[in-house]
Amino acid sequence: MTLREYRVWDRSQRIFHWVNALAVLTLAAIGTVILNSDALGIPDDPGMVGLKTVHVYAGYVFVSNLAWRIVWGFIGGPFARWRALLPGGAGYGRRLADFVRGLRKGQAPVYLGHNPLARIFFSVLMLFLLVQAGTGLILAGTDVYMPPFGRTMAEWVAADTHDPALVKPYSPDTVNAEAYKEMRAFRSPIVLVHENNFFLLMTLIAIHIIVALVMEVREGGAIISAMVTGKKILEQPPEDAPEELG
Repeated sequence: MTLREYRVWDRSQRIFHWVNALAVLTLAAIGTVILNSDALGIPDDPGMVGLKTVHVYAGYVFVSNLAWRIVWGFIGGPFARWRALLPGGAGYGRRLADFVRGLRKGQAPVYLGHNPLARIFFSVLMLFLLVQAGTGLILAGTDVYMPPFGRTMAEWVAADTHDPALVKPYSPDTVNAEAYKEMRAFRSPIVLVHENNFFLLMTLIAIHIIVALVMEVREGGAIISAMVTGKKILEQPPEDAPEELG
């Protein structure tokens, strides 16, 4: 058996991965508490206000990290770029079919970066992350009047009878009742998308972890440790033109 070591994930990719994991874990934990706040007996103020404020700050980390990953997809290394991550390109259909056939036989072709099937999964996961980020930023403004839409929402609920600067979360006496009702009606479907997307996203992340563990056991290649070291160790030549370490 001849093992070779290859450089795959650059530092920026690895930092993104672990910051994203930590941010999502934090957001999921706080979000779960928020969803069960009534059962837990958490008061609106300061309990819910404090929880949602921390949730938003963690969300800023999540969104900023995701935005950087999008940029890095255009300027990063060969395995970081979108052309190596998204499905498509010359010969993609053939490579996908070959990979699926090999997977069924237990002899799937080896890839350093994302294999053709993983590219589809990655694209779906990124879509769910973007939906969560977008809806979360809107809700940050509707719940605790934080940027980027907090000022706009405060002006909406203040209407003409209140000072927007005095609007406070969970303080009905600081808002115009009719305007606040309109804002909450606008907010309602966004909350529904945010919550349902959260559960689907957690399912995708669980699948991602399970698949990584299974592939590590079946095929080796240091799949999991590669996201720490940036290097994979393979027994056979990969399909995706790697940069080999001397």
